Amino acid sequence: MHLIDWVIILLYFIISLAIGIYYSKRASGSMENFFLSGRKLGWLLAGISMVATTFAADTPLAVTELVGQNGIAGNWLWWNMLIGGMLTVFFFSRLWRRAEILTDVEFIEFRYSGKPAAALRGFKGIYMGVFMNTIIMGWVNLAMIKILIGMFPEYVNSSNAIYYVGGCMLLTAFYSALSGLWGVAVTDAFQFILAMVGCIILAIIVVNAPQIGGISGLQEKLPDWAMRFTPEITADTTPESVGGILALTISSFLAFIGIQWWASWYPGAEPGGGGYIAQRMMSAKDEKNSLYATLFFQIAHYCIRPWPWIIVGLCALVLYPDLTHADKGLGFVKAMNDFLPPGLKGLLLAAFLAAYMSTIATHLNWGTSYFINDFYKRFVAKEKSQKHYVTVSRLMTVVFMFLSVIVTTQMTTISGVWSFVIECGAGLGLVLILRWFWWRVNAISEIVATITPFVVYGVLYFGNFDVKFPNTLFIIVPITTIAWLITAFITKPTEESKLISFYTRVHPGGIGWKRISDKLTHIKSDSGYYLLFINWIAGVVLVYSFLFGFGKIIFGQLFIGVIFLLVGLAAALLIKRNFDKVGWETIK
Repeated sequence: MHLIDWVIILLYFIISLAIGIYYSKRASGSMENFFLSGRKLGWLLAGISMVATTFAADTPLAVTELVGQNGIAGNWLWWNMLIGGMLTVFFFSRLWRRAEILTDVEFIEFRYSGKPAAALRGFKGIYMGVFMNTIIMGWVNLAMIKILIGMFPEYVNSSNAIYYVGGCMLLTAFYSALSGLWGVAVTDAFQFILAMVGCIILAIIVVNAPQIGGISGLQEKLPDWAMRFTPEITADTTPESVGGILALTISSFLAFIGIQWWASWYPGAEPGGGGYIAQRMMSAKDEKNSLYATLFFQIAHYCIRPWPWIIVGLCALVLYPDLTHADKGLGFVKAMNDFLPPGLKGLLLAAFLAAYMSTIATHLNWGTSYFINDFYKRFVAKEKSQKHYVTVSRLMTVVFMFLSVIVTTQMTTISGVWSFVIECGAGLGLVLILRWFWWRVNAISEIVATITPFVVYGVLYFGNFDVKFPNTLFIIVPITTIAWLITAFITKPTEESKLISFYTRVHPGGIGWKRISDKLTHIKSDSGYYLLFINWIAGVVLVYSFLFGFGKIIFGQLFIGVIFLLVGLAAALLIKRNFDKVGWETIK
């Protein structure tokens, strides 16, 4: 690191802080301003903010690790989530905006009635806002610690790294507490552009290094399995038979493609939307901006963002063949250290800080919104002024920052967290989807769907059954689904007055609401669901076609790449035609 590197990093901190201070006045006045930017975000800013939040410090390392262990096809462990994400674009984005609630947890009492609804909302306000949120931030902190130790081994070690990360968190908490979501979103845009530019520059420099020899040299030096875009589907997956490629049994492939995307809850990829994705959708100017923001997020998240990381990951396979299976992700940090000249090294470190801070800023604001809106305001201090709630929100933003630092000091590994979270949310996803479209879903059925996966997972784990993820989904999902469906039919339904008020505001339409819509004939319900279904399929084709098209062009297969891009363009034109046909009456 040279003087110019430190100057670049200092400038990055100054700009981030200046944005927070500039937008501090907009966050004052009300909780809606602080947590939802007054519902005035345009689609591009809201969409970039979604992408920036999912671009954490650990993300390039995680993709590098997947590529190092399983080739390009290893990314299907997260690429499969696009199917559910595109469902959110066309079926749920406009509904979240139309609901005009502050958090997705508030939806519980907006949709359900009685004490079970209040209990579920209070529980999720604490569980999501405090427990899950601080664990996720601890996970992100661990990744940043790994990066700092890798780049500055002579200064940073496992004992003092938490102080450097804590300083970054303190600055992030300061501008997040000042500016609310306005500052977070605008800072996200700046940080995302910086992070992407830095990663693209790194990919170009590393792939053109003499040890690699450009894209053609990279392809010559890599084994065939590393360059495959799709996983190997086999009846019996063994390392000896398939090399390093991502190999899935038929059942595992069906679990990922046929079950996980709709059945399992996972932060940032919730079935039906939720979390910080719902927060951005609810912050949009209107329903049309909400839909466009979510569509842009899916395209940028899956098509634009991954390729620089994948290229560095492939280069790391050649450059650092001695890295252990578990340390493949460190190839990204080693490439930064070994190939970046003065100035660019500071830019890349600033890029990692940007990725880290954009994620932390969102989680501080988002987690605080749960605690304040769905616990403190709902159960502790019901009749306070908006100024009071904003003040407490700013205080709790800093408190959650300190909590996450404490949690980080107690964490040693994040291995297995990904599969654990998916398994313990398996089956809940169907409730999160159907509660919008079927009046019979009630609070108790969602409670049962929340608890049952933990119980079944515990039985499978402690009972020493020889079933591993993702095949566990074939057991957990059916049991959870049967349990909550039985509960929905044998328990008292949501009060009709609550169903009517929900339908009056959201009017989702469909056969699942016929019992209520027949009583509200004056309300124009949504229609054209067959066109939305076609758009959903077309959206999936669009993103995967662009994803593969860009990849093929990068690796010199121009003709095939252009074909993929043309298919994606055709899918985009079909989506536009369907919107023109159904009209935008309900997406204003």
